[in-house]
Amino acid sequence: MTEKAMTPEDLTRLFVERSNAGDAAGVAALYEENAVMAYPPGSHTTGRQAIQALWTKVLSHNPHFTPEPPLPTLIADDIALTSTPPTDGTGARAQVVRRQPDGSWLRLLDQPEFTPPPS
Repeated sequence: MTEKAMTPEDLTRLFVERSNAGDAAGVAALYEENAVMAYPPGSHTTGRQAIQALWTKVLSHNPHFTPEPPLPTLIADDIALTSTPPTDGTGARAQVVRRQPDGSWLRLLDQPEFTPPPS
């Protein structure tokens, strides 16, 4: 049985664990069926199947992800905003996540890279 994210912050930890294990299906399982991910930069990937296909391609290059400490999570009812300050200097990462009927959390919107606007 695959571990579910029982807190919004669990999603980032599970993303790192599954990515480093090369588990694209496991990464995609962290997203709602119609989730939208702002990746690759400048475009959007929509839907769990497309997100899995994207991560299959990305993970085929065996990248290594380092856990990043979460910033405080904002929660309103069944919606939360999670974010981390990236260690790679890309600006910020943020996700809107939603509590599921079973109490677990899944990503709905994912902005993995924010870069500062040009000056």
